[in-house]
Order: sequence, then structure tokens, then C-alpha cells
Amino acid sequence: MTPILDVRGLVKHFVRRRGLFQPPSVVKAVDDVSFAIHEGEMFGLVGESGSGKSTTGRCILRLIEPTAGEVLFRGENVLAFSRERMRLARRDMQIVFQDPYSSLNPRMRAGDIVEEPLIIHSLGARPERRQRVAELFEMVGLEPDHLQRYPHEFSGGQRQRIGIARALALSPALIIADEAVSALDVSIQAQVVRLMLELRERLKLTYLFIAHDLRLVEHICSRVAVMYLGRIVEMGETGALFTAPAHPYTRALLSAVPALDPDAPRDRIVLDPSSFNPDAPLRPVGASHFAAV
Repeated sequence: MTPILDVRGLVKHFVRRRGLFQPPSVVKAVDDVSFAIHEGEMFGLVGESGSGKSTTGRCILRLIEPTAGEVLFRGENVLAFSRERMRLARRDMQIVFQDPYSSLNPRMRAGDIVEEPLIIHSLGARPERRQRVAELFEMVGLEPDHLQRYPHEFSGGQRQRIGIARALALSPALIIADEAVSALDVSIQAQVVRLMLELRERLKLTYLFIAHDLRLVEHICSRVAVMYLGRIVEMGETGALFTAPAHPYTRALLSAVPALDPDAPRDRIVLDPSSFNPDAPLRPVGASHFAAV
């Protein structure tokens, strides 16, 4: 089956100027990343802060222009699209940002925020757009009287629901959830995640779920890729990867997950970067399980 999203050798290097007489340094934020996501799948991309997860997601949508590589969406290379073709492609690929406080325009009412993508893409007359916005608000669990409120009048969970409604306005096939629940309280996280899972079933959505909460990813994602210093070091079906991690970084990451029983003995693993080759390619270590060892 052809994947809906196929990322091949994605690279993003940032050049950092250091001074008038010093040569610039290169930060390899994303370094030869490859993975594929099938239609209807919830694919997890995990790693610590600074590992390159969010940069990968933004490069896929060309919110940041990649240095090299290919991003195939339904068989077409997104990185080769013209500006106009990319504009049309954004109707099929949307993002939900991490911070529900800064991702919404504080000067716009919630209804106008969700309607904006429809206006930009010239979809429908005003009454049709307003009807679509009302349907989206109901879909994400917001009330009709919320349409006229400003972002500061909502809780964090409600703001993230507005962000989800905005992402769904154009009926996309792929949603990139970039740490979409990490800024929320735990109880609110559960509500938003439940909503995202319900929408996946109802609207036949595909998710790239970027997160650092491994316990959450374990429960909602069918496959997971682990990033370390801009590279994918392990990838496979969630059950196999969490049960038998093959890469030292994955083992160290999983050992840091808080235990449900605070009195349970902990076997915290301290990562030793000299214990593995950071440039090793992924190779099979099990059925549909790959690691850079």
C-alpha cells in the first residue's frame, strides 16, 4: 500500500554566524530523516527537546524550507511544488501547534479565526462559511456562543480545540500535531487526545503525532520513530519498540518515564554517547523494527 506521506532523506541545516572574523557554524537540526505514514495511521515522533522533531514537522509543510530531501504526499514531491501548488496542498496538510496561547490571533474572535482558512482559499460564500464554522465548533466540543469570544476568554484546552477546528476547516487528510497537548494540564490533555482520536475515526484523518510524552505515545500511536540529535535512531511498531528497545538512547529515554507506583524501584539508565555510532544507519532488529545499531 502506498503511504500517504513518505519522507526521504530530509535534511535541515541552520547556518549560525559567530562573529566578523570567525567562520559560521552549521547546526544539523534534521539530518537524513526518512519514514513513511500510511493512511489513517497515528504515527508518533518522539525525542527530547532539541532532537529535531518540530523542525521535521515544519519542513514537511514547508513552514521551514528544508536543505535537502524529498517529502512525498500521495506520491507527489511537496518540496518541488510551486508557491501556488503549495498553497493548494496546504488544504490537505494542516498543523496543530504546541502553544494554544500564542498560535491564535488575540485580536480576532474565535469564529473569525476558524473561518480565516476558508476565506484565504476562497471556499464558499459568507453564509456557507459561517455554517461550516458552526459545524466545526460543535465537532470539537465548543458552544455556539463561543464564536464571538476572543482567545483570552478561553481556557487552554478550549484554545487548543479552536486550533484543531481551524486545522480541520479545509477538510485535510493529514494533521501534524506538534506537541499539541504538552502545554495543557494532564486532565485536559486526556480530553483533547480523546477528541483527536474521535476525529480520526470520524473524518478518516492521518496524524503525525510529535511528542515527548512517551506514555501517551505508547497508548495512542501504532508506530513510533525515536529522534536523537536530528536523526531517527529507532523506529517500529509501538509494542515492539517499548517492550524491547534496541538503541541505547531509546532505552535511556524509556527509563526516564515516571513510574505509576512512586515506591517502585527505578532502573534509570544514563546515556553514554560513546557507546554507539551516531552515524549508523537503521537496520532491521526485528519484524518491522529498525534501529541504528
